[in-house]
Amino acid sequence: MRILGVEAIYPRKRLSIPAKDHQIYPYLLREVEIDCPNKVWAADITYIRLKRGFIYLVAVMDVFSRYIISWQLSNTLESGFCCEALKEALERGRPEYFNTAQGAWFTSSEFLSILQEKEIKISMDGKGRVIDNIFIERFWRTLKYEEVYTKCYETVAECRASIGEFIRKYNEERLHQSLGVYDTPFEAYYQLPAGAAG
Repeated sequence: MRILGVEAIYPRKRLSIPAKDHQIYPYLLREVEIDCPNKVWAADITYIRLKRGFIYLVAVMDVFSRYIISWQLSNTLESGFCCEALKEALERGRPEYFNTAQGAWFTSSEFLSILQEKEIKISMDGKGRVIDNIFIERFWRTLKYEEVYTKCYETVAECRASIGEFIRKYNEERLHQSLGVYDTPFEAYYQLPAGAAG
């Protein structure tokens, strides 16, 4: 099977493997105080299991507010769906810093050129340093334990609708103690008074 290149189709571990010819940027956030919306955005990819197979999910988060600005699903790991999520997010704001893992889709010239064109400072997690992108990693844990692991999505359309509703509730209804005054991410991102999202 190895000689013929035959292998099982399954969700890959270690999604953040860099491409050898892609540019890697240093991690810039060690001394940065994240004290307002649009200071730092983060993006990451995870996989979501379906009844038959799996699909990839990318999300763009404002780190200060924990607001999920945009997200996209794809059945392949091509960089296009990451670029679409980034473009959608940039219609709603513009960060000073954008932090990602070193995966090939985030280091592709197509993805990086969108950030460079907007003069956004590009930051990438250090190799083996999950803590560098901890806030979006915590969001994945919340999404998986409260939504994905409790469902068995039959189709991509069902998955998209269910995850979309979860993210809407996460953004607009879920109160976050870490935001200081129990705001929702929506309220914290748009600097609204508590209760405005409802």
